[in-house]
Amino acid sequence: MLVKTILNRVQKHRSFVYGDARLIEENGRLVLEVDILARANGKAVCSGCGRRRPGYDRLPPRRFEFVPLWGIVVFFVYMMRRVDCPTCGVVVEAVPWASGKSSLTNTYAWFLARWAKRLSWIDVARAFNTSWDSVFRAVKMAVDWGRTHVDLSGITAIGIDEMAWSKGHQYVTVVYQIDPGRRRLLWIGGSRKAKTLLKFFRWFGKERTAALRFICSDMWRAYLKVIAKKAGAAVHVLDRFHIAMHLSKAIDNVRADEARALVARGYEPILKRTRWLLLKRPANLTAKQDIKLAELLRYNLRTVRAYLLKEDLQALWSYVSPHWAGRFMDNWCTRAMRSKLEPMKRVARMLRNARDRAVSSAWRPTRAGTAPQILLRRHKMMKTDGASPRSLSSGVGLTYSVGVKKTHEGVLWRLLSRCTFARCPWAT
Repeated sequence: MLVKTILNRVQKHRSFVYGDARLIEENGRLVLEVDILARANGKAVCSGCGRRRPGYDRLPPRRFEFVPLWGIVVFFVYMMRRVDCPTCGVVVEAVPWASGKSSLTNTYAWFLARWAKRLSWIDVARAFNTSWDSVFRAVKMAVDWGRTHVDLSGITAIGIDEMAWSKGHQYVTVVYQIDPGRRRLLWIGGSRKAKTLLKFFRWFGKERTAALRFICSDMWRAYLKVIAKKAGAAVHVLDRFHIAMHLSKAIDNVRADEARALVARGYEPILKRTRWLLLKRPANLTAKQDIKLAELLRYNLRTVRAYLLKEDLQALWSYVSPHWAGRFMDNWCTRAMRSKLEPMKRVARMLRNARDRAVSSAWRPTRAGTAPQILLRRHKMMKTDGASPRSLSSGVGLTYSVGVKKTHEGVLWRLLSRCTFARCPWAT
């Protein structure tokens, strides 16, 4: 079977035919070049207005990289025509197998983007004898297409958080949908300032913002200010993940201070190697850790009091009534303020200042802190594989691409994690 026969079956283009195919050696590797010829009676398409216009002249041959065949790099070779368009002037024609000035065919770009979901970008580049930049451009194309076709209807609950993407405290703002049965990434902003979140609400639209019933976030002041201004009618929830994070830091501070004090006084270092005993959930402890924790709780220590306060607060999320949840939290804050443990008192002050949001998290339980943490872990895994983002745009593309999914139909893309788009015209 001829190569042209295969290409005509899988990659046929109107008004174009395949010419000669030749196998050459280039830089120590085999390269298959396939000529593409325009039909004699076919007019070129203007890249500006998209209408068929008469030809003006031809440019030198240009190569477009296609999906490798049997491990051999494949290029389409075509002499681009310039058209004389009365609207756009003299411009280069638009071809159906590539977009703009890209040297990748659309089919090959979707092919690389699909593999970038499974492997790190550098591994994809090595596997298919291409460059990291080519993989990045392919993923960017897929992400841009998905962002254009995203369905934003029916969103009633969103979560807002920040995520570190580089050293030096470089953050991005992450917004995601947390409706029951549908959790997905919606939007990424370039920093964690107030104007960054304002950009999201402008992109989201006034009508969709008015339909929001719940917004979950941490205590970052810039976020609180924008949420109160743009979505004041929605119930603002302080997510459980950040409350647990502040409690864990408080316990760790109490334990570290007391451990140093015990050593300085010459007592037995009973708090040595107990950090994770106190931070882990009781259900996640091993049998050996259960025994050690039971022995530790017999001592009258400041650390033990902090641990018991932390475990008591877990009952907040078992309440159904916001009234009784509020009374429970008020009682807990009073006990924490009387505990003479400064780190726990700071947590109590924080919860008192955000009482309504904390109580809302009890009767509207969400896992708002989970989605960005999963993305962050995937991001770190990709970086350890040699795919560290070289810029913010590549980091955003990487974050979006880890949510790319395929449906049972095989060609529907979910660029924003569990979001179904229209049929992709180039995916195969």
